[in-house]
Amino acid sequence: MKRLWAPWRMEYIKKPREKRCLFCRVAEEDKDRDNLVLYRSHHSYIIMNRYPYNNGHLMVVPYRHTPTPEELDVEEELDIAELVKLSLRILRKTMYPQGFNIGANIGRAAGAGIEEHYHIHIVPRWIGDTNFMPILADTKVIVESLYDTYDKLKAALEELDSEG
Repeated sequence: MKRLWAPWRMEYIKKPREKRCLFCRVAEEDKDRDNLVLYRSHHSYIIMNRYPYNNGHLMVVPYRHTPTPEELDVEEELDIAELVKLSLRILRKTMYPQGFNIGANIGRAAGAGIEEHYHIHIVPRWIGDTNFMPILADTKVIVESLYDTYDKLKAALEELDSEG
């Protein structure tokens, strides 16, 4: 029998489920590194996915608590679009992906893990980034720690900000 050691998953398994919205709580807290928030804008923010599909899996989340984009106004939509573009720039600058999956899961039937608060996923992809592990072992191998990735992406954001 082969074993995969992933001790970080135990935190997720044992952690009690939040009663309030995770994205609303994170938006209100001043603990960006702890919460993996990379960037805050006027109407939305960029956060790393704590349980990513791939290294560098980001999400853009509006501050407004809504399950669907139909309730957002034009300024919120534009802000979200700008943060998606910013996410692509910092991922390209630091991780050199060869492609991206970008999308939203709206509603439980569509696979939304947090269905009450709309958000967009940005998943960097590389040729050959899928292998036998997800297919045979239902396991995804993440090759870099979340906080190492966070520090790398945060530095790229600060560099982009200083460039103007």
